Amino acid sequence: MRRLTPALGLFWMLALALLGQGPALAQLPQKPHNLMPVPAEMRWGQGRLPLKKPLRLQLETTTDPASVTAAARRSLARMQGPAEPASGPLLQIRYGRLGSPELFEEERYSLRVTPMGVTIDAPTSLGVLRALATLEQLVVTDKRQRYLPEVDIQDQPRFAWRGLLLDAARHFMPVAVIKRNLDGMAAVKLNVLHWHLTDDQGFRVESKVLPRLHEVGGADGYYTQAEVQEVLAYAAARGIRVLPEFDVPSHATSWIAAYPRLASNDSIYGVYRSFRTSNIAIDPTRETTYSLLDSLFTEMTALFPDPYFHIGGDENDGRQWRRSPRISAFMRERGMVKADGKTVDKHLLTTYFNRRVLAMLQKQGKIMVGWDEILGPDLPKEIVIQSWRGKKWLDDAVKQGHPSILSEGYYLDLNYGAAAHYLPDPLPAATTLTPAQQKLVLGGEAAMWSEFADSVILESRIWPRAAAVAERLWSPQASTQDVPDMYRRLGAVSVFLETVGLRHRSAPKLLLAEMAGTGNVAPLRTLAEVIEPVKEYKRHFQGMVYTPQTPLNRLVDAAPAESEVARRFGVLVDSVLLTDARKPPLSPVPLRQLMRLRAQLLQWQANDQQFQLLLVLNPALREYAPLSTQLSAISTLLLERINQLQANQIPSAAWLKAASATLKAAQAPAGQAELALIPAARRLVGI
Repeated sequence: MRRLTPALGLFWMLALALLGQGPALAQLPQKPHNLMPVPAEMRWGQGRLPLKKPLRLQLETTTDPASVTAAARRSLARMQGPAEPASGPLLQIRYGRLGSPELFEEERYSLRVTPMGVTIDAPTSLGVLRALATLEQLVVTDKRQRYLPEVDIQDQPRFAWRGLLLDAARHFMPVAVIKRNLDGMAAVKLNVLHWHLTDDQGFRVESKVLPRLHEVGGADGYYTQAEVQEVLAYAAARGIRVLPEFDVPSHATSWIAAYPRLASNDSIYGVYRSFRTSNIAIDPTRETTYSLLDSLFTEMTALFPDPYFHIGGDENDGRQWRRSPRISAFMRERGMVKADGKTVDKHLLTTYFNRRVLAMLQKQGKIMVGWDEILGPDLPKEIVIQSWRGKKWLDDAVKQGHPSILSEGYYLDLNYGAAAHYLPDPLPAATTLTPAQQKLVLGGEAAMWSEFADSVILESRIWPRAAAVAERLWSPQASTQDVPDMYRRLGAVSVFLETVGLRHRSAPKLLLAEMAGTGNVAPLRTLAEVIEPVKEYKRHFQGMVYTPQTPLNRLVDAAPAESEVARRFGVLVDSVLLTDARKPPLSPVPLRQLMRLRAQLLQWQANDQQFQLLLVLNPALREYAPLSTQLSAISTLLLERINQLQANQIPSAAWLKAASATLKAAQAPAGQAELALIPAARRLVGI
């Protein structure tokens, strides 16, 4: 064997280090980055890997690399554009074995970028998929040059269960929509698609055993079993599990419409066409109910391979059971009464029902999951509890020995800002749970219920805010406390997600163009950028009744769930107030900030005149005229306030009173939407 000279030895030591096979990079100060979720550990170098030539893929594994090869090629195509002959630096991928997301197998990985190439190492293929997601986000475009910064990343998830619930029952979501959101999930390392497939308004899966379920409940759309298999394969290729939900005993009016023998009374029901809670439940006392459920669950547990199976169990107030003499008698005969010995206890009957369903699922080798209403001291401990009503319910569940998932705080359909979803934590630093109880907290799920989201606008209601939840569930707790930096990165991730294929930015623009028709879309866009849908479920109570057939094509539907323009305006306002711009002489920075505020306000002030002209051509937009007028009025008010700040004038009591009245009037919603900049305006005015 030829012996290396000292010079050659040093050369190869350096080369191996650059290729990820030698000493790690020295720790350098944290560099600004756009990664989301934040990796567990990052060490930055000073070099970069230019992407002038396509990376060359090299796989080293003892297992079948087909799925990893496909994933790597998808990532490279998004990073580098159309396929070209691979002639550039090496992308070397090494992993031990194929990973199964259903078994919560390791997602740990290491990723190293040097000026010589890229290396990925992981125990399983799942880790490779997560590393590729990080690699795509690392790409930097600077002065028309594209490169990867030199970095050494060691990463692993904080929680094993990181989910997104998609409600395909209230509004049917075509397969293409599901696939796009799976791509978005993979991009931010979410790994559980919770597919809400049945509800009062629809039954969305083909059943060959009980075909009336999809024929009646899926008349306006359902998935064939072949399409389900297609989605399952698509998800698996991205390291994502699919958890099906078949909601019982409530939220099942579509089931009863198909098979009336399930009803708790003698009424005949059609598929429910309202989004209000129906308070209708299937009959848990008849054996025919359980024979039907057993047949259905036997079929569906075979269709969905995930070890977990969600049975819903939420929002059943028990009124139909209490009002039925037959069901009440059943409860009394079995001692299902409260402490007074007389009043029937619907919770005990619910537990009876859940035990029967649990036996069916266990017979099929499944682990049962249910919403937190099913929790009780006598519920079998193996049932997983998903908490949506509050953190208390999650803590109570794990204290009673149940594995648990948190969704409270992560309801994207409430239209709260990303910060509101970023801060809740399944295991906050101040938790009172014991170490053993903490191990039962599996993670969390963002939830997107679809009362006010159809297949066109669904993505704009999920993304990019779901990425904030993804970071909360993946990243170390200590590195996810900086909300301003989260927003900085979220803006970059939002742009990146469009390259993945999501339409959260493009679909609203198309809606606005349709609304404007032949008119100028600019004033409509300017108004849409600073309004948001009313929060929570207030749209139900503002003079309009919604059904699954109600078109979602109004300005409130094109408006963002969180206005980025209004948020940035608020940040600018706060920067002005923090620099105490009222004290002259003004330094260059506060003056520049005030000028930026003035320019924005002048645009908003002038927009109303253009918007009113648009209404002549588009009478359907007139319901939003008050918001446009109020935007102009607020802008005029704040321009006056800027003049006061620049002149170091203290506003008079009369001016403040008038300002307060203006801002109060501007708070009123119109067309189920509201102006998003009121809080910032109040801070600037000082009231």
